[in-house]
Amino acid sequence: MGAGFGRMVHVMAEVLIAGGAGFIGANLARRLVAAGHSVTVLDNFWSGRRANMAGMDVRLIEGDVREPIAGRYDWVFNLACPASPPRYQRDPVFTLTTSIDGMRQVLALARRCGARVVHASTSEIYGDPLMHPQTETYWGHVNPLGPRSCYDEGKRVAETLAMEARRAWGVDVRVARIFNTYGPFMDPADGRVVSNFIMQALHGEALTLYGEGRQTRGFQFVDDLLAGFMAYVAKPRAEVDAFFAAKGMALPVLNLGNPEEITVRELADEVLRLVPSGGGIVSRPLPKDDPHRRRPDIAWARDCLGWEPRVHLREGLSRTVAYFREGPAAGYMNA
Repeated sequence: MGAGFGRMVHVMAEVLIAGGAGFIGANLARRLVAAGHSVTVLDNFWSGRRANMAGMDVRLIEGDVREPIAGRYDWVFNLACPASPPRYQRDPVFTLTTSIDGMRQVLALARRCGARVVHASTSEIYGDPLMHPQTETYWGHVNPLGPRSCYDEGKRVAETLAMEARRAWGVDVRVARIFNTYGPFMDPADGRVVSNFIMQALHGEALTLYGEGRQTRGFQFVDDLLAGFMAYVAKPRAEVDAFFAAKGMALPVLNLGNPEEITVRELADEVLRLVPSGGGIVSRPLPKDDPHRRRPDIAWARDCLGWEPRVHLREGLSRTVAYFREGPAAGYMNA
């Protein structure tokens, strides 16, 4: 589907990626540039990495998404917010205001210049779900006062802002609820399970398993997510509006994730097959409010975009291991 995107869009777009120096943003920027689009990256490098910008033909603005955004764009991808628990819990107020005030500024920009917005929401808005798998109509089971709430609730409010901007101002805003995603340009120190396991294995350390590893996830390689983003942003508004009106939805919302559910213990075993480590596995207590089961229902993404993940876990992990071996594992703290 990624290759097809270049055929779907014939006019070069002016694109802003808020949070473009992060893991997903760095991959997205490269994909857009390769397709011939003009890309501007806005990032304050709070969690994004300067090393991710190396060798890219983009315009870089070092700034805060919570402040007014200048310029005129055709498309805006709002990826601005730390996404791993250790990072977003480091400064919960910053995380919350980045989601809420950042979304307000993105929507104000889109209203002013008529930009189409794809907002990166998250499976975390479902919390520790009571519905399984999770559909876009599920309201979630979120603790509003827990250690993860700054991220969960910030993303939920951002979706509400998107809905109201669409109703009041006609902004063409589309929400992607992203499930666990991995791949090149991940920060080795960001605390996500895939990067943790790979870095520990490469350094011969024990893999840290929280709880008994029975919690489940669907792990999506970043190339699959990008294919979903690109199909989403390229789809004509009339077709998007008609699809979601038929679903009774006031806001276009799609789950983008891998419905192939595995346990975290199975993920650890798969990493150890690729990177044999003498350290084995050690267990730690399960963090508070960590979801026990998570699996996206992607029927709407299939119907609306013709999209589904295509990269098998072992292939995606192999490519991610190769990325870490080539650089980050050797001294990422200087990146």
